[in-house]
Amino acid sequence: MAAATVPGRALHYVFKIGDRAKNAHFFRQVLGMKVLRHEEFKEGCDAECNGPYENRWSKTMVGYGPESTHFVIELTYNYGVTSYEMGNDFGGVTIHSTEILSRAAQHSYPIEKADGNGSVLTSPDGYKFYVIDQAPSSANADPLKSVELHVSNLAASRKYWQQLLQMKILAETKQTLLLTYGGNQASLQLTQITDALNRAKAYGRIAFAVPSANQPSLHEAVKAAGGTILKPLIALDTPGKATVSVLILADPDGHEICFVDEEGFSQLSQVEPDGEQRLDKYIAKDPFQLK
Repeated sequence: MAAATVPGRALHYVFKIGDRAKNAHFFRQVLGMKVLRHEEFKEGCDAECNGPYENRWSKTMVGYGPESTHFVIELTYNYGVTSYEMGNDFGGVTIHSTEILSRAAQHSYPIEKADGNGSVLTSPDGYKFYVIDQAPSSANADPLKSVELHVSNLAASRKYWQQLLQMKILAETKQTLLLTYGGNQASLQLTQITDALNRAKAYGRIAFAVPSANQPSLHEAVKAAGGTILKPLIALDTPGKATVSVLILADPDGHEICFVDEEGFSQLSQVEPDGEQRLDKYIAKDPFQLK
């Protein structure tokens, strides 16, 4: 395989949501995340950041700290779309916290026991959050520890994510791989399942940042390896903010992967002091709230 000149920095995972009010309550009041920025768009994204939809949409970034130091969640809302068919491609997000379960109890939010360690909270759209009732390793550590994706062939996934995208393996079993680009970043867990993989309509996207100088070599490496390139390098504009360069790939199971340039993204992703107020303003106008 050609040299890809990666590694990168794990940024966020994208969820499509159907009701912003319910999700705002879940992510803020139950999980305890903060709104980092909120952006409204009049038409679909050239890189299909909101999925294959041409309508008006919004993006809300939520997390436990700034995007410069924390892995966060991107909540994508397509106006007029109230729900999405769930597949079995997404496993869950793991969070270390001693506060989430008590907040969930206070809000009478359902808590289930996980098969192994911890508890499970399911978001309003059906996404799983595995809560380990322990504090992060340090005061500055990100409580969000990992994102799990399901795969159909772990050997093929290992070859793609480790050899082509150059992620490091932290741990490995016969059915799972835990990978990272290093440091204290949130890790990616790949778990092989026996059922046929179905991405359905609610499929998400994981994002990483790399230096802009590394994007062309990554593009060429994936092309030379016969990998899927959903969108070649493309410049994306956000009104009033920095333009970023993105490359959208798909792994052997079709999981979407965005590699954005670190320089542009660092400017784009600055925390907005009024992000939470802006989200609430638009939620108040949603049809769910006007009935």
